[in-house]
Parts: sequence; C-alpha cells; structure tokens
Amino acid sequence: MDLLKFDNSFAKLGDEFFTRLSPTGLPNPFPVHINQSAAALLGISTQADTEAILSNWLSGWCSGNTLPQGSDSLAMIYSGHQFGGYSPELGDGRGLLLGEAKGPTGKWDVHLKGSGKTPYSRFGDGRAVLRSTIREYLCSEAMHALGVSTTRALSIFSGEETVQRERPEKAAMLIRLARSHIRFGSFEYFHHTQKMACVKKLAEHVIESHFPELKGSANQYLEMFRCSVHRTAKLIAQWQSVGFAHGVMNTDNMSIIGETMDYGPFGFMDNYNPDFICNHSDTSGRYSFKKQPAVGLWNCNALANALTSLVPTEQLIAVLKEYKPLFIQTLLELHRLKLGLQTSNTNDQSLIDELLKILEDNQIDYTIFFRRLCFYNKTKDGRKILENLFIHRDQLDQWMQKYQQRLSSETISPSDRTVKMASVNPKYIFRNYMAEIAIRKAEDEKDYTEISRMLKLLQSPYDEHPDCEEYAKNPPKWSGQLSVSCSS
Repeated sequence: MDLLKFDNSFAKLGDEFFTRLSPTGLPNPFPVHINQSAAALLGISTQADTEAILSNWLSGWCSGNTLPQGSDSLAMIYSGHQFGGYSPELGDGRGLLLGEAKGPTGKWDVHLKGSGKTPYSRFGDGRAVLRSTIREYLCSEAMHALGVSTTRALSIFSGEETVQRERPEKAAMLIRLARSHIRFGSFEYFHHTQKMACVKKLAEHVIESHFPELKGSANQYLEMFRCSVHRTAKLIAQWQSVGFAHGVMNTDNMSIIGETMDYGPFGFMDNYNPDFICNHSDTSGRYSFKKQPAVGLWNCNALANALTSLVPTEQLIAVLKEYKPLFIQTLLELHRLKLGLQTSNTNDQSLIDELLKILEDNQIDYTIFFRRLCFYNKTKDGRKILENLFIHRDQLDQWMQKYQQRLSSETISPSDRTVKMASVNPKYIFRNYMAEIAIRKAEDEKDYTEISRMLKLLQSPYDEHPDCEEYAKNPPKWSGQLSVSCSS
C-alpha cells in the first residue's frame, strides 16, 4: 500500500548532480518512533492509518529495505568550506534523497539518513546511530515549535545491526523532511570544478522549485541570491534569540532556502555566555555562539563567489551588505517580543545589551530568566523568584528600573503583556542532558517512552506540563560533563 505519491525533480537535473543508488537496509527493522506531526505534513494520519503506518510499507522504506513507488534514490554531490578550509568533494556520505512527496502544505524532500555507504562516504560506514538520530529527531521538532525555520523529522527506525564508533552502537535510520536539501556547497562544487553550466542549471532548479515568482525576470539569479542571504540572516537571528548554537556552520551545512539542517553537535545555552562553544571538535571557537552571525555572512560570501558566473561581482557585494542590518533588525525585533515590547524605541538596543551583560556577569540561565520575566509583575513571588537567580541583585534592580520606565510607554495591559511574553519565551528547550536521558533509556534499556514524552513536551514548549517540571529547572551538575563533537 502506497500512501504517498513520489517524484524526484532533482534527479531530472542529470547525472553530474548525484550518484543514483539504493539504500542498504537495516536487518530486522523496528520503529523506534514515528512523529505524527511530521506525518501530517505528508497527508498521513498516524491514527486513522495506524495499520498502514506500521505495515511493511512504512517499515520497509523508512528502514531502507524497500523504496516507495515513484521514488528515485540518489546521493547528492556537493563540496563546502569546513572550519574555513575548502573541501572539494563531500556529498551525501550516509544519506539518500528518495524524492519529493506532496502533502497538504506542498512538496517535501524525503531523505533517508543512515542508509549505508555512498561514493562520498570517504572512510565512513554510511550509517547513522541511535544516539545521533534521537538528537536530530527531537531537536528539529523542538526548533520548529520555537518558530525557527528547520528541517523536520518523520521517523526513527533501528534494527539488529551494530556499528563501531568510539564504542559499538546500534545503527538507526532517520527520515528527514525538508523543503530543499540543496546547500551553499552544492553551488560551490560546480563553481570550483568549472562546470558553470551546472551552476546555472542548479540556480534555475532552485528558482523553479522555491522562488517561482522570480522565474524569467531580468535579475532572477541575483534575486535568488538575495532571498538566500535574507533568509540566512533571519535564520541566525532566530538561533540567537532562542540561545541555539549549531556547532558546525560549514557551507555544506547551510540550506539555500534558510532552513536549519544537519543537526550534529548542536547545543542550547544554559547560562548566558556569548563565548559558548557547543562542539568539542571546534577547538578554535570558530562556531561559538557570538560568532554565528559573522560566520553566516562569511558563508553567504562563499555562496556569492560560487555565483560569479551568473551575477556581476559588484551586484553580489551590494546584496551581501544587506545581511548585517537585516540580522540586527530581526534580532532586535525578536528581543523586543521577549521583553514584551510592542513598540520601538531608539534606546531598546542598549537596554537589551545591558541585560545580556548582566545575565553573563551573574551566570544566569538564558531561558529560565526570560520565562520568569514574563511573570515578574504578576505577584510578589514572581519578583522574588526572578531576583533569586542573581548574585548581584543590585544590577537587576538598576536594569529593572529602566525596563519599567520603558514599559510605561506601552499601551498594552500588564496581564496581556504577560500572556504575549509567555507565548514567545519557552519554558522548555532541548538541553543536551535531556538528550542524554532519552539516549540512555533507548540504548541501555530499549525503552523509547522518554522519546515520546520529550517530543510531546518540546512540541509545545510554552505550555506548563506539570508532569515534566524537572526539565524546566537548571540542568543537573552532571550535565556539565557532557561533550558533543562532530561524531554526534
């Protein structure tokens, strides 16, 4: 039974863009988890279609053992700058693009991650492990619920295969959904191999698929680049606003349409620290939290270089100059919402900067502070709970005086402001220790219930969830010993 109709428009570009091959399936597969929210994107109800969802049809293609009708599985080729150095040939080393499936909200790329060796696997085995798939599965859904542009996750399947990492681990497969899997590095590969006709062909495909309003216009390639630059600037502002660090902002991990993709050694900040490095492999701090905005621009510059056969350099440079002011304005607007400010004031940026410095000085948890700020004026307990976070309470008092004065210029009522603030300041984020709890239960006990519990929590992070209150508190001390790297 096939519930989905597949196509693969990328496959029509030609053999220079990919290697066509079939996945290597997992032996004796079983579902670890299926995401009902993502299934709905494809027009599948996992409640109404329970038997079909758990049938050989789904188990087959989500574990790489069969291919859905109409799909055309292929490993995409691309290159990219990794930690600032150019790698001339990368490509899908452990994943295959199965094709596009149409759902109620349009077409979605369906990508199988962990599907075995490809020509781009280098020295790897082409497999994903249960640990990494759980991390991506939960974090991509958490990011979506936070309003951050991201790929989605449909399912995790595992089986009886064991693979070697730092230790033996269970192999697993993730079905990733995305509007596009084309990366900055896709354009870089064809530019640096002097295949300029392929650069043009790829750009036309992106325009046709994602920016059809640009098709045929005199400056369509320039405007495509502008869309990518603008979406990247806004995406990284979203990351900064929720305290998220990607960890590996290589150009091959940057989506041409501005989606967060390739979740590896990511991390949400606990205590506010602009120097936060979430990736143990990032010894130079190239991708630290505070450097993400600048790296985003650096990556856009690499993309611009790859488009010089289509667009004059001076025009590309002019668009690159739009990145910084757009990022600053977007982040300022997001911070205003977090503070409950509905209007703009010329002093807002300094008010925000002063607050972030106070959070840094007092080692305050970024998420917990903003959540408690929502209820600061509601009761005396609300004030006390916020004040108890601080070592230097006088710094908070001084800042609160300025903040209260700023609020006096707003027309919204305090009660309405509390509601609005609580709708943009999450109570729950996906902290690394939470991932570790779910991973340990899954690996050590074959207990996948914590994945279900966390998914429900992270898909509604602004709600109270009294049964999960422990995940709204400061992380346990042992969480500081956790380390994630590029192998994560």
